Amino acid sequence: MLIGLFSRAGLVPMPRFVVLYVGDGIWALLVFWLACFFKPAWPLKYRVAAALAFAYAIEFSQFYQADWINQIRQTRLGGLVLGFSFLPSDLVAYTIGIAAGAILDYLVRSKWDADERG
Repeated sequence: MLIGLFSRAGLVPMPRFVVLYVGDGIWALLVFWLACFFKPAWPLKYRVAAALAFAYAIEFSQFYQADWINQIRQTRLGGLVLGFSFLPSDLVAYTIGIAAGAILDYLVRSKWDADERG
């Protein structure tokens, strides 16, 4: 989470690509890890689907611009979680972040299972 926040902080000059997309990918990776934390027994494909559904739902919710939700978006946490405006490129960043998490999860669980077998 700190890396995602750091990518947007502007403390260190970074390429525009990093500023625009890396934070979104890391946010989606966090969403995937939360799915893994709350539902570790679910098959990988279900945890990926849940994380994608949540991340995409948040992005599509940005079409909804009622006063009450915009007030939440104006807080730091609300802005980080809910975002401000719909961007199709964010969906790509979310997909990449969740895919990276799924690959790591698969590799770690495969190694763990192999070690347990002996």
